[in-house]
Parts: sequence; C-alpha cells; structure tokens
Amino acid sequence: MATATKDPALNEAPPAAVRVEIFDQAYNLRGSDPAYILKLAEYVDGKMRAVAEATNTIDTARLAVLAALNIADEYHLARKKLDGGATDYQKRAHLLADALDEVLGDNRKAG
Repeated sequence: MATATKDPALNEAPPAAVRVEIFDQAYNLRGSDPAYILKLAEYVDGKMRAVAEATNTIDTARLAVLAALNIADEYHLARKKLDGGATDYQKRAHLLADALDEVLGDNRKAG
C-alpha cells in the first residue's frame, strides 16, 4: 500500500518532499501537491499489485513495465473516447450550422 509523509524540514519551501511507498519500495518525491502525489503513488501501487497477482511475476522491473503499459492503455482509451466525443460534437455543430444556414438562406430569399 502506498503511504506518504512530509519531510518536516522542507515544510516551508515548495515544492514539498513526499515519501511514498510503491510495491514495497520507498521513494522521495517532490511536488506542490503532496495529496495528489500520494494519490498517484497509490494508483501505481495498485496497478503493480494487480499485475503481480494476475501474472504471478515477482520481478519488480517487469511488473513496473507491465503496470506502465496498463496505465498507458487506460490513458489512450480515455483520450480516444474524449477526442471522439469532441469530434462527434463538432460534426453535430457543423450539421446544425448548415441547417441553420439553409433556414436563414430560405428566409432571406422569401423576405
């Protein structure tokens, strides 16, 4: 489980030092939002543990790469969904704009 503690000697100076634990390894990280860093560390720790359980692999480097690939896949699927949604809205906006142009064009001719 990922845990974090602030280094009291560095409390005053941003970015704060944060100690996290990912897959039983401690890391000292720096950032402006220790809670966010902890959240990320917990997420990575969870992914590594899920991969370890699914593959029965104990090689930490291999687990880290497989977890990174899993996270990259999630990112790209979310990005594709987000980009696709934007494209759908753009297409719809263009269709509505064309329809509005037709209506306004017809009204201008009639008026």
